[in-house]
Amino acid sequence: MGIQRELCVIHVSFLRLIMTGGGLCCGELSEKRCVGSARWRKSERLGRVNLSTRAVFTAVAAALLAVGAFFGELPFLGVLALIIFFFALGWGPLLRLPSGGSTLAVILSSLGGLAVVWATPEAPRLQFLPLVLAMGVLLAFVAEMLRPYPRLRLVDSLMGTVTGIVVGVSSGAWLATYRLDGGVELVVACAVGLVVASAVAATSMRGSLALLASVGAATVAAVVVSTVMPDLTWMSGVSIGVLAGVIVGSLQVLFDRFPELRSRRAAWSVVMLPLSVAGMMAYVVGQILL
Repeated sequence: MGIQRELCVIHVSFLRLIMTGGGLCCGELSEKRCVGSARWRKSERLGRVNLSTRAVFTAVAAALLAVGAFFGELPFLGVLALIIFFFALGWGPLLRLPSGGSTLAVILSSLGGLAVVWATPEAPRLQFLPLVLAMGVLLAFVAEMLRPYPRLRLVDSLMGTVTGIVVGVSSGAWLATYRLDGGVELVVACAVGLVVASAVAATSMRGSLALLASVGAATVAAVVVSTVMPDLTWMSGVSIGVLAGVIVGSLQVLFDRFPELRSRRAAWSVVMLPLSVAGMMAYVVGQILL
């Protein structure tokens, strides 16, 4: 009986030792997990860019575009290439595309469209953009084919990549607008409208009120610029101002439900998106009214 009692005591002590050690291990593991999650939350907070900050960066980018247009074609081309690059770089994270090759396809297609417009010596300077779009769609298919199995969200990834390619390639229309007769003045007026509309978007106004305020402020600013520029009329100022205000205001309403983006790359894409979309609109206005 004494030996059995001693064995029971040893057995109970051994079990307590295991449970205590396991508890310490679990505590250490829980502490590491807590520290890791805290670090992740801190990095997530640092990476977020709210709506007003994005609007301010959009205004700065539009101002740089106007300054580049004022100083000549090469500075304008450099600023435009940076805008297109940052837009394409964050398009995949913005839509959470599962394919890593989507970003590369959008970057190559967008910068390729700009290079094609720059290399086209005479009008129509957008005549080869459909070819660039076709090659971009082919790159999007190749990017999806190179994905490992299982290829989840295949249709979403393909459509998102093609959409980014269309927007990025159409940004080359800024350069075609710049080369029109009176195109420099039109680019400056459009950029000023984008600056003012983005400044309004940086305020606390939201929803339809922000959209109307952006359109009104951009229109007034573009009309003022058009009265100063000799090659522009008040009608062209009204048209380009309304377009700039609608683009910025509508995108603000669209992304109002995403006040903070977790990825900085996605935030850069949202910042450059109004500028990327406005290029083709400015070219259409220039073709009709100049």
